[in-house]
This record gives sequence, structure tokens and C-alpha cells, in this order.
Amino acid sequence: MKTTNDENLTATAYFATGCFWGAERRFWNLPGVTSTRVGYMGGVTPNPSYEEVCTGRTHHAEMVEVNFNPTEISYSHLLREFWVMHDPTSLNQQGGDIGTQYRSSIFFTTAEQGREALDTRNAYQVALTREGIEEIVTEILDATGVTFYPAEEYHQRYLEKNPNGYDCHSSTGVAFPIS
Repeated sequence: MKTTNDENLTATAYFATGCFWGAERRFWNLPGVTSTRVGYMGGVTPNPSYEEVCTGRTHHAEMVEVNFNPTEISYSHLLREFWVMHDPTSLNQQGGDIGTQYRSSIFFTTAEQGREALDTRNAYQVALTREGIEEIVTEILDATGVTFYPAEEYHQRYLEKNPNGYDCHSSTGVAFPIS
């Protein structure tokens, strides 16, 4: 973990943007992000496998756990990246990936993160509406009591191991509004 001179600061955020490979790479490349892991969250089956998640019966989303130093990158910055790195108006689908595991979700770890997620969603919705784009369908949920299950090792930093691998993200093409 990266530390600051005055103390070890790390916060955690959870984002689902469809297939987790591309999202993980986008987050790990941001200055201030100290580590990432991909996994599953928001379902009913303990310790699900990738194969189980793909059936849709576990109800998990493919999730990226983002650990970051809030003195180097804000949660709000991570949210702005989240909104534009995928299409949050697409229900249970990103590009050619279809199923509930590909839904758009945010699991917040603090009340402040919850407020920021809602505020940035509302700001991005205004920009999307101006462009004639549908409503955001992203789930914004409290992570309290919800377990993050790390995915199998071969999924971790998959696009680092396979630089030409599949990056399944689509986007609205609408920039996040500068305020």
C-alpha cells in the first residue's frame, strides 16, 4: 500500500460497470489508487465462482474493489471516472455482455460516499438528459453487511496479463459536467 508522509490513508470503493476487466484497468491507472481487485458482490450465494455468477442465479455483479489514498484522489474523482467509463443507462448489459452480473452498481462504504454517489449521478443525469439520453439505472447501495468475494486469480489484473484481451465497455459518449 502507498502511504503519505503523515499517516497511512486508504479508503475503499466498490464499482460495477459490466465486465470487470476493463474497469479494473481504468481504475488501477489512476494516480492515487493504491490497489484494485475484481470480484463479486450483491448476490445471495456465498463464495460464488465465475461460472456460478454467469448463470445469473447468484445475483452477484462483477465488481471492482478500489483502494485509494483520499489525499491523492478523491472519491468524487473516482465517481466521475465511473460514470463515463460505461453506459449507466443500460440495464443488465454493457455492449455485448448481457446478464444481471453486468449491471451498473455502486456500493458505498460511508454515508458521505453515498451522498457523493447520488450527487454525481444527479449531475450526470442532467448532462445525459440534455443530450436526449435515457435515465441512469445504476444501483447505489450501502455496502454494510454485503460481502465482496474476490474473483479467481486468473481474473485479477487480467488485462495486465493479457494486454490485448477483451475490454467490453461501451459508454454514452457524454463527458461528466465540470462544475
